[in-house]
Parts: sequence; C-alpha cells; structure tokens
Amino acid sequence: MKEKDFKQKNPSIAIYLKKYKLQIFLYILISLIATAFEVFMSILLANAIEQITLSEYNKAITTFLIVIALELASLICYYLINFIYYKYSSKIMSELNLDLAKQAFKLNSKTFNDHDTGTFVQRIVEDPARIVDNLASVVDQIMTLISSLVILIYITTLNLYVSICLLGLLIVGMVIEYFRIKTRRKNRVVVRKENDKINSLTTEIVRSEKDIKSLGLEDKLSDVSKENYNIYRKARYKFDFTDLNFWVSRAIWIEIGTLATLVLGIVLMQKWMLTIATFMIIYSNRRDLTNTVFGFARMANSFIDIKVSHNRMFSLFDEYEFVTEKFGNKHLSDVSGDIEFQDVSFTFREYEFRYETVREGRKKRSKTVKVETSKNKIFDKLSFKIPANSTVAFVGKSGSGKSTILNLISKMYEADEGKVLIGGEDIKDFDKESLRQTISLVNQFPYIFDMTIKENLILAKANASDDEIADALKKSSLDEFVYSLPKGIETKVGESGIKLSGGQKQRLAIARAMLRKTKITIFDESTSSLDNIAQEHVKRSIDLIKGQSTIIIVAHRLSTIKNVDHIFFLDEGKIIDEGTFDQLFSTNEKFKTMFLAENI
Repeated sequence: MKEKDFKQKNPSIAIYLKKYKLQIFLYILISLIATAFEVFMSILLANAIEQITLSEYNKAITTFLIVIALELASLICYYLINFIYYKYSSKIMSELNLDLAKQAFKLNSKTFNDHDTGTFVQRIVEDPARIVDNLASVVDQIMTLISSLVILIYITTLNLYVSICLLGLLIVGMVIEYFRIKTRRKNRVVVRKENDKINSLTTEIVRSEKDIKSLGLEDKLSDVSKENYNIYRKARYKFDFTDLNFWVSRAIWIEIGTLATLVLGIVLMQKWMLTIATFMIIYSNRRDLTNTVFGFARMANSFIDIKVSHNRMFSLFDEYEFVTEKFGNKHLSDVSGDIEFQDVSFTFREYEFRYETVREGRKKRSKTVKVETSKNKIFDKLSFKIPANSTVAFVGKSGSGKSTILNLISKMYEADEGKVLIGGEDIKDFDKESLRQTISLVNQFPYIFDMTIKENLILAKANASDDEIADALKKSSLDEFVYSLPKGIETKVGESGIKLSGGQKQRLAIARAMLRKTKITIFDESTSSLDNIAQEHVKRSIDLIKGQSTIIIVAHRLSTIKNVDHIFFLDEGKIIDEGTFDQLFSTNEKFKTMFLAENI
C-alpha cells in the first residue's frame, strides 16, 4: 500500500514521524546519553559527600572534576537535542498543516455548514503544534523519569527499611495519579470543544467589525461574547481546579511521606543502622521521589494532550463527521453547457455533533455523536432544462430554493433522488477536474485574497497571458479602474479585498471567472448588496459575455435580469412559471408585484 493511500485510510502521526526516524533515533539516543551523564553526576556527587565525611579530600576533588566534565558533556548533548528538535519539528508540523488543509479542501460544503470556523482552525493549525511539542516533552519526561528512578533505586539499595518506605509512598502516589489521569482526559475534551467555539466567535467578530459598528451591535456582541467566554471559563476552571485538587493531594502525601522517611533515617542512625554519609545521600536526593511521581504525572498530561489532539486532528479524515466530496471516474475534456434536472429531490438537514460517553464492553469512552437537529425538504421531483450558451435567471422569494439549485448544479450539494445532467451526463459520474473546469461561480460576497490584482486573477489561470488578463478586465468592466491606479494591476488589495468597493470586488471576481473560460458561469446574488452604479457595471459585465457560455443568475433585484433569455419563477421549491421578462411581467401578478415593489 502506498503511503499516500495509507494516510487517507489510516491517518496517524506515526506516518509523519517515520519519515524522520533517523533524526528521531538520534534525538532519543543523545537524550539517553545526557540522562546517563545526569545519573552518573548524581551518584558521583553522593560519593563525594561520603568521601568528604571520611576526610578523603583528594578523592573528593577528583570526583568533582569528573562531575564538571560530565556537566560540560551534558550541555553539548542538550545543544544537539535542541538543534534536532528545532530543525525537524517545524518540518513535521508544516507537513501536518499542509495535509490537513488539503483534507479540508476535500470536504463538502454541507460539512462546513455543520461546523464552526474554530473547529477547522484548531485542527489544522493548533493541534499539530500541540502534538509535536508534547511528543518532545514526552521524551524529555521519560529521560527525567529514568534519571529519578535510577537514583531512587540507588537510594533503596542503601537500606532495606528506607526502601520499603519509599516503595509504599510511590505506590500510593501512582494510585492518586491514575484517577487524576482519567478525570483530566474527560475534562480536556470538553475544554477543547468550548475553545473551538470562542475561536470561531472571535474570528467572526474580527471579520464583521464594520457591520458590528455600523449596526450598533457592540453591546449585543459583547453580551454574546461574555456568555461564550463564561462557558469556556467554567469548563477551564473545572479542568484546572480538579487537576489542582489531585495535585495537592498527591503533593501532601509525598511531602509527609518524605519527611517520615527522613525521620526514619534519624531513628536508624541512632540505632547505628545507617551512616551519616548514607543519610546525607538520602537527604540530598529526597526530591527524586517527588520527581518520579510528578514525572509520571507530566508524562500522563502530555499523552492526554497528544491523544486528544490526535483524535481531533485526524477526525478530519472521518467520513462520519467530516463528509468529503464524492466524484466519479468519467473524465470529459469538452462538456457542453446544457443543464437538465430530472425529478430532483433534496432535503436540507442540519446536524449537531456532541461528545458523549458510551460503553463498549467493559470500557467507557467518549465519542462524537451526530444528531440531526432539523430538516427541510426543498425540492420534490424538480425538473427543468437550460440550453447551452443561454442566459437564464431563477427568481423567487427567500427560501424558495434558488441558491440550492446553484449548489446542486455545482455539486456543492448532492441530490437525494433524481439526476442533475450537464451535457447529457450525470454530474455524479464526472471526475473532479471535469466538473470544476466546467463551472465558474461568482457569489454575493466573493473572497478576494490579500494579494495584488494580478495575483488574484492568475489564481484562476496560472499561465494566463497579458492579453487574456486585459480581455478579462475589459469584459468585467474593471479595466478603467485598474489602469487608473498608480501601481495598476500590481496594486495590493488587502485582506478580503478591503481596499476595494463592493462593486469592484464583484467585478474582480467576474474577471477571475472570465479567465477560466468555463462552459457554465453562475452568478449567485452578485448585485444584491451593490448600489445602482455598481450594479450597472456588473450588469454590463454579464451582457459582455452573453452567448459565450451558459449563464445562470440568481437575483432578488428583478431589474438586473431584464435582458436574460429565460426566467424560472420559484415558489416553495416548485417552478410555478417561466418565460421571458416581458411574458412574466404581463401574465404573472406575483412576478409583476415583486418588480414594482423594488422600484417604488
């Protein structure tokens, strides 16, 4: 099985780590060497204490010199460890980010509707960083744990009674830690879920800053933010406070136990069962018991974070929650632009994803449960035909199904029943390239990237010539504006095209679509948010490309579709009338009323 196929079917962090197995091996090997140096230094220092108590000063000096040499060697090891980590952790993270982003591109539009923005941002950007950082922490924690355990074992060999005491403390500390880990894992999932929500809310507030101010929504959004942040705060407080209670319980037990061990040592010295030098060794290394238990704790925390991040991150590959687009295998290089709906039925369903604890055999585990919250049947056996290279419009009141038709044509939505045909072929059979190269879409709020005008255009066609770009600008009625700018086509437009007006954004999006020269061009409410002058520019752009491809327009403003070849009038998911503008205006009272109402 190829690695690429394996990634899709059984995604795992191990696939990405395998590529750098030599570097990871060196990282672990050098960490082990550094840990060995640390252990030897601790044992040598213990010996130095004993040598000093026996007045063997020359031996003590020699021992200290060896310790200094080991300390220098240890520093070199730590430099190499960090060098490997900084160089290759960034590579692993970037590969994870890229693959997760690619997977996100494969998801269907309905999946994006069912999840908030934070869900994707956290999984694609934050979770890979958490996993890589925690994996490095686990290695460090294992080395620290090995060091503490070796010292602890060394101490237990010095006296049987001390050994029994330390073993009892360790067992009880681990039992407390076991219950803490179980509780932490459950609470961590809840915290990350609420964190996704506030990330989405924050993103929306930043992007809609102008609308919030213009509509005076600051107080309302502040209240919404306060509510969401309070929910997150409570989840975070429960997570941290529960962890704190376990930490305090564990710390008190170990501190009391360590003190009891020292008291036992004093009693043993009084009975000549323990030397002063041995007691000093136990005293100077008493924190290794704490380090051992806390080392397990920190390692458990890292494993919990790794598991939660791993599950969240690779859930993007889970068809149950994150449904991908499905394409056929038929590749068509030349598709005609005629479109037909044959008895198409479609129901819009909304889902909510909840984390629930379920029992599987003797074990309980948390899993994502998909719950349908609402459904609305939009079409029931809808049929119509659109001839190639014609210009048609769909009109009707909000909720009549206009935009859903466009989503079905472009395969953003899948029909429940019936067929959507392009060029006489069922679009379910098209491969991705055939479908995408056949349709261009200009929606109500086109996304303009933080690039130059030219860079935004050549996204649609990387090898576009200067003449093709000039032609696209002319057809979109954007040429005069672009050439009036000091930097012309090399002008940067800012994030989301913030430096452009609404009409200029629309025309740039139209120019981008023109460069693609597809057989079908869709305009979804492209003039609804524009003023009359901007609307006329967009209308002129559409008129310039009439007859060159099949043009489909969805519009609330009926004045924008006077010149189309054919109009479908929708109401509650049915085509209740169709014809030219003049025919509908003269024969359909609803259509006439809608047109007159917008022109009062």
